[in-house]
Amino acid sequence: MSISSSHDSNGLERQQPLLIVEDDLALQKQLKWSLDRFESAVAQDVASAVLQFRRHSPAVVTMDLGLPPDQDSVAEGFKCLEKLLELDPGVKVIVLTGQNDQDNALRAIRMGAYDFLAKPVDPDVLSLTVERAYRLYELQKENQRLQNLHRSDAMGGLITRDAGMLKICRTIEKVAPSDATVLLLGESGTGKEVLAQGLHEASKRKGRFVAINCAAIPENLLESELFGYEKGAFTGASKTTLGKIETANGGTLMLDEIGDLPMSLQAKLLRFLQERTIERVGGRQEIPIDVRIVGATHQNLKNHIAEGRFREDLYYRMAEIVVDIPPLRDRTGDAVLLAHAFLKRYASEQRRTASSLTSDALAAIEAHSWPGNVRELQNLVKRASIMADGDRVTATDLGLKGQTGEVDAEANLLDLRSVRERAERQAVVTALARVDGNIAKAADLLGVSRPTLYDLLDRLKIK
Repeated sequence: MSISSSHDSNGLERQQPLLIVEDDLALQKQLKWSLDRFESAVAQDVASAVLQFRRHSPAVVTMDLGLPPDQDSVAEGFKCLEKLLELDPGVKVIVLTGQNDQDNALRAIRMGAYDFLAKPVDPDVLSLTVERAYRLYELQKENQRLQNLHRSDAMGGLITRDAGMLKICRTIEKVAPSDATVLLLGESGTGKEVLAQGLHEASKRKGRFVAINCAAIPENLLESELFGYEKGAFTGASKTTLGKIETANGGTLMLDEIGDLPMSLQAKLLRFLQERTIERVGGRQEIPIDVRIVGATHQNLKNHIAEGRFREDLYYRMAEIVVDIPPLRDRTGDAVLLAHAFLKRYASEQRRTASSLTSDALAAIEAHSWPGNVRELQNLVKRASIMADGDRVTATDLGLKGQTGEVDAEANLLDLRSVRERAERQAVVTALARVDGNIAKAADLLGVSRPTLYDLLDRLKIK
């Protein structure tokens, strides 16, 4: 095979070298010359390839798999591929094969190779493939670095791939360093408290995160729960007790179901938000408080204002930043993604064998409208993990019946590019959710190669 040099003006940052594994020394030199814009190391057999790999930690490897009928050579090629992937599962191995050796090439892809090229190799195609492999390697390393950096970050408790929810996460991260009051709106069970906790963690406030449900406490007790009380303020007040606002001093206070806050307390809360001081029940001393307030409700506060059940001035104090959280039925792929995560957690906690979902269970989860949102899903998965007889949870275990989802109305739009992109995004996100993020399985499900799927992830900006 003859290979001519291919040059271009695009420079590539030479952080990690290219490893060329080729037993034909003449061809080895030609490959190195053709790829001279990449810093490269060479090897001619399994032992030298492993040695050079450990020495240089290459990001990309080109490797001749061997030609039939020399089956021993092919076996050595697979052995080499296996060892390199063991050393670094993220390395991008480009396999060079004979024209009639597609079966072995596909086997190499199944083992984890990045791509394959048939010989004789076009130098421009080889150079472009190597460059793409480098870019993908760097992208994955950067993603991993960011994940490690933020492993305990604000959104650590939130599991999503939905574009709308990811946008909300970015909003929370932007707002967190400020002291702005945040109002979280959304149906019951959509994850308002998870986002509130994430906001607190991202703010790096040194105080505690404290939550109180305004609907769960009787009106006559709610004032003392919020503002605290002095000793002797009322019958049974045997000692001075701090309220939730004071307990959260220096931290974050979440007022859940703020739509149920009595009108009498709405005025007192408004004064606190304006003055940032409180008076305990039965007390006369003004106590300065530094706390971030997060309100949350599933109710329509503007309707409450129109009906005279919620103060308009309090609403605008609370609504400095408003976050509308979409219901689970509107989050593409999140239902099965969350189901996988919940099932693994409960199977581990309860030491149960049922740790995966059958195809009918996945279809039923995707078809269900989830009126109770994430909380309903969590409860169903927990119950199913306990009641399932076998190793896998079925739709029957979940108490759901599989249905055919309705066609998205947006598919009727005439912008073909937008329609195609939406369809691709939904298919990719749904496939990733079904296989719990396994790239190889998702590629099989979508009927594309892994490199093609990686290109789709990059183009659609899906992480």
